[in-house]
Amino acid sequence: MIEARLRKNLDWPLLFLTFLIAGMGVLIIFSATRGDPTPFYTKQIVWIVLGTGLLAAAAFVDYHLYARFARQIYLLNLLLLALVDLGHLSHSAKGAARWINLGGFQFQPSEFAKLFVILTLAVFLTRRQETIREGKTLLLSFLYIALPVALIFKQPDLGTALVVLAIWFGMVYMAGARIAHLAAFLVVGVLLFVGMWHTHLIKDYQKNRLIAFIHPEADPKETGYHVLQARIAIGSGGMWGKGFGRSTQVRGGYIPERQTDFIFTDVGEELGFVGSVLVTLLYAGFLLRGVLIIAASDEDVLGKLIATGIVTLFAFHVLLNIGMNIGIMPVAGVPLPFFSYGGSNMLVALACVGVLQSVSLHRHQLLF
Repeated sequence: MIEARLRKNLDWPLLFLTFLIAGMGVLIIFSATRGDPTPFYTKQIVWIVLGTGLLAAAAFVDYHLYARFARQIYLLNLLLLALVDLGHLSHSAKGAARWINLGGFQFQPSEFAKLFVILTLAVFLTRRQETIREGKTLLLSFLYIALPVALIFKQPDLGTALVVLAIWFGMVYMAGARIAHLAAFLVVGVLLFVGMWHTHLIKDYQKNRLIAFIHPEADPKETGYHVLQARIAIGSGGMWGKGFGRSTQVRGGYIPERQTDFIFTDVGEELGFVGSVLVTLLYAGFLLRGVLIIAASDEDVLGKLIATGIVTLFAFHVLLNIGMNIGIMPVAGVPLPFFSYGGSNMLVALACVGVLQSVSLHRHQLLF
């Protein structure tokens, strides 16, 4: 029965696209960091192997079980985010404390928070599906994710906080919230952001990123440097690119964070416009498989909402990361799924694919 269910319901195209994109990411990391004393691409392979184990485990666990442990998952999420503030456990880099160090192993709780929020918010909304069109329930759902968002923002990690807010928006919309209520939340959100800007809750470097997005030429050597150099690198690739391993801008040291946030610049420089479009189409195909899982789960609210949260997560990451690399989005420090180097984001991304597969595998279970 298990083998029959695997053959029938496992989304093989989703798996194929996942590992194809991850494999291409390893090659690009190898090319961008060749000669670097840190073996980024070999570490990335290790993370993919470990993440594949998480993917398999998440796929075979019936996602309905998360409803039973939603409170514990929510509290664990808050605990891990709060531990970042403890000096003897946290690890800081570039002015931000976002990692927990346990016996030499570092992980980023805010990355895992994305998946935890999806699972717990899906349970919260499923239990209130009959009242989601009421403003009170929508407000309660926002307050439910407000505390993890606040803890993430405090690290500070504005990019991940925005990702969680986007997840909330996509999930409550799919749950049936009124458009008028969501529009009101957007207006209030904009007003709150303006207030945070003027009360200095938004850090100066975060303000500079937004200013540089609008007018990077105003400070080309500091705040506008990332944006301008990324444009130069991608533009220099032309239609077909300079060839694999032949980048001059990226490997010449002109691109900061070349193996993480700005990995897509190497795609543009080495593989050109054609290669960039191909990578974008692979992501589009990946997201389409997720949308099909959402559509197939229409009879099961919990599965539909979990799948919606995960697809929203990936879509927001892809749009924001590629957008900031080509200069149409502000720099927000959001990695490109399966491409950017990093253990925490790779583990979480593959675990999310596993949960999507669980929805595909187990969505009919309530019918038997």
